Amino acid sequence: MLLYFRLLRRLHFYYRPVLVALVVFFLLDALLVINSRPTTRVSPIVSRPNALHTTKSPAQNTTVFIVSVHRNTGAILRAAWNDAIMQLVSLLGPENVHFSAVEGGSQDYTKAALMELKGMLDSVGVSNTISLGMTVWEQLAELETRPDPKREREAGWIWNDHDARYDLRRIPYLSKVRNQAMEPLKQLERAGRKFDKVLWVNDVVFDAEDFVTLLHTRDGRYAAACSMDFKVYPYYYDTFALRDDLGRKTASYYWPWFMSDSSRASVRHGDPVKVFSCWNGMVVFDAEPFYSEPPLRFRGVDDSLADLHLEASECCLIHADNVLTSEPDKGVWLNPNVRVAYSVPTYRQVKRDRFPGAVAAVFGAWANRWSRAKGVMQYSLETQTVRTRLNKWKAETPPGELTRMEVGEPCLINEMQIMWQNGWRHL
Repeated sequence: MLLYFRLLRRLHFYYRPVLVALVVFFLLDALLVINSRPTTRVSPIVSRPNALHTTKSPAQNTTVFIVSVHRNTGAILRAAWNDAIMQLVSLLGPENVHFSAVEGGSQDYTKAALMELKGMLDSVGVSNTISLGMTVWEQLAELETRPDPKREREAGWIWNDHDARYDLRRIPYLSKVRNQAMEPLKQLERAGRKFDKVLWVNDVVFDAEDFVTLLHTRDGRYAAACSMDFKVYPYYYDTFALRDDLGRKTASYYWPWFMSDSSRASVRHGDPVKVFSCWNGMVVFDAEPFYSEPPLRFRGVDDSLADLHLEASECCLIHADNVLTSEPDKGVWLNPNVRVAYSVPTYRQVKRDRFPGAVAAVFGAWANRWSRAKGVMQYSLETQTVRTRLNKWKAETPPGELTRMEVGEPCLINEMQIMWQNGWRHL
C-alpha cells in the first residue's frame, strides 16, 4: 500500500504541469471563443430610431409576395405568426404585398386561424389567396389510392418492397403543394402586377426586424437569402436543406455549424455566409426566376433516381435549379444575424445581441471541432455511396435519350421518404 501511495505521488508530481497546462489551455480557448462571438448586426434601416414606424419606411419601395404552407400550425399562428405577418404588411404597405397560403390535413385549428388572418388582411386591403385543403381523412384516403402494381407506374409513387405496394413519395408531394402556393404569382402577373421579392416563411416566430435585415442581406445582391432556424436552443434545425459553399452538410448542430473554413469564418464575423443552398425557416428570393418561361418551380428528384434509395429536399433543389444561384454577384447566402424559432420561448433565447450564449459557444466550438475531425471519413463514405448510385442511374439512361443529369447532386442523401398515415416515414 505504501508503494502504491508513493507511485501515485510520483505520477502526480510528473503530470501536474501537464494537467495545469491543459487547464490553462482550455480556459484561454474558452475566453477566445466567448470573446469571438459577433454582435448581432441588423439592417441599418432597423437600427435607426423608429425606422420601422415611420410613415414611409425604405422597405416600402419593395413589393413582396409572401407565401407559406400549413399543416397543424394553429398554435403558432395565434401565438405569434399572424401578428408578425400583419407587422410586415404595415411595414411594406398593403399595396406592396400579396399573401398566399395553402393548408391541408390539419387536425387542429389551423384552418380557423388562417381565416382569422384572412379577415385581418382583408380589413387593411391586402390581396390574398388562402386555400384550405383536404381534411386529414381525405388525405389518408388519397394515400390509399395506390397505383395498380400490374399497370404502368404513376409519377410520384415508389415501390415499397417490404409491403409489396406503391407508396406516395414525400418530396414530390411537398413540391406540388409549394407550387400550388406559388400559382397566384403568375396569375397576378397576367393581371399586370409583379413583385420584386418572394418571401417564404415556415411556421416560425419572427418579427419585422428579422425580415428587414434578411431583405437587405448584401444590400439585396442575392438569388436568395436565408435565416437560421431553431427548435431547441442552441441546436439549429434545417439540416435537410442547408449546404455550405462547397456543397457539404454542416459539421454539427452547434454554432459555428459548418465544415467549410470560409463558412465558419463568415459566421464568426457575423457576415452573410455563401452557401450552395439553405431554407432555415425564412428565405427571401429574387422573384425574377419565378417569372421566367418556364418558371422556376419546386421539384423532387426523378422517380428512377429515388428507386436507388436517394432523396433530396425540394428546398435544396430549388437553389440548384435557380439560374441566379451561379451568377457572380448573386448566389445564395445565409444571414446568421437573422434567427427565427418554432416556439416563442426558443425565439426569445436566439433573439439576442450576441449569439450564442457563452456556455453554448464554448460547447458548440468544441462539438464542431470534434464533429469535423471524425466527420471527414463519414462524409466521404456518404458521398461515395451517393455518387456510386448517381453514376449507376446515369449509366442506365434509356437508349435514345440524352444522358441523365441531376444538377442538385449536393442535395442528395441516402434516404427514401414516403407519405405515411398523418405524416411521413423512411423506407
